[in-house]
Amino acid sequence: MSAIKVGVVEDEVIIADNIISVLSDLGYITCEPAGNYGEALSMLGSEQPDIVLLDINLARSKDGIEVAKHIRSSRNIPVIFLTANSDRATVERAKQVNPNAFLVKPFHESELYSAIEVAIHNFSQQQAVAAAQSSAANKSYKEFTFIKEGQYFNKVNFSDILYLSSDHVYVTVHTTTKKYLVRTTMQEYIERLDPTKFIRAHRSYVINMDRVEKINSAYVLINGEQVPMSKNYREEIMQMLNL
Repeated sequence: MSAIKVGVVEDEVIIADNIISVLSDLGYITCEPAGNYGEALSMLGSEQPDIVLLDINLARSKDGIEVAKHIRSSRNIPVIFLTANSDRATVERAKQVNPNAFLVKPFHESELYSAIEVAIHNFSQQQAVAAAQSSAANKSYKEFTFIKEGQYFNKVNFSDILYLSSDHVYVTVHTTTKKYLVRTTMQEYIERLDPTKFIRAHRSYVINMDRVEKINSAYVLINGEQVPMSKNYREEIMQMLNL
């Protein structure tokens, strides 16, 4: 993977130079720092950073939040706000542009590194989820399936499926009215399901996101039942629920 290029928007020259020095020591590529709104837009256009560190309180009329608004409307990169004792109103304004992280000045080298790496990672994950959802949205999925039970095939609407559980080569389809046992693997079964609605919560469980009633760190509550959720899938579920 190529080195990450970091843009810095900070109007205090000494602080900006110090941040650039630390970033270089950490192995990042750095852009020429910008000190105001106009310089920030110029830097964004000419140097194309992968992520931007933005001081909220720039000296001139257009502050770092205005720079972030421009980034959100014209570019697809993560933003980290740098702040020192911002008042509540400023923080509320900052939240409206959905920054990927906040760093309170002064901060240590380790805090800067962690903020950048976590912001890049989470942003990449969000983009992957969005791409998958977009791809799924453009694909046509059936609204029902037929499941064999005895001598008959029963029609089951996917919207009535609460969740799936698997045991080796069998999948139990839990619906609003009954359970069906299907001889297949979980992977084979979920390939017929809309991935924007059905998602793994655990190696052995797939949930219908439209049926989620409550959620905590270990379980998803669906129709009054606790469905296990492992940490490997928790982040994606939280993102899809906008939590």
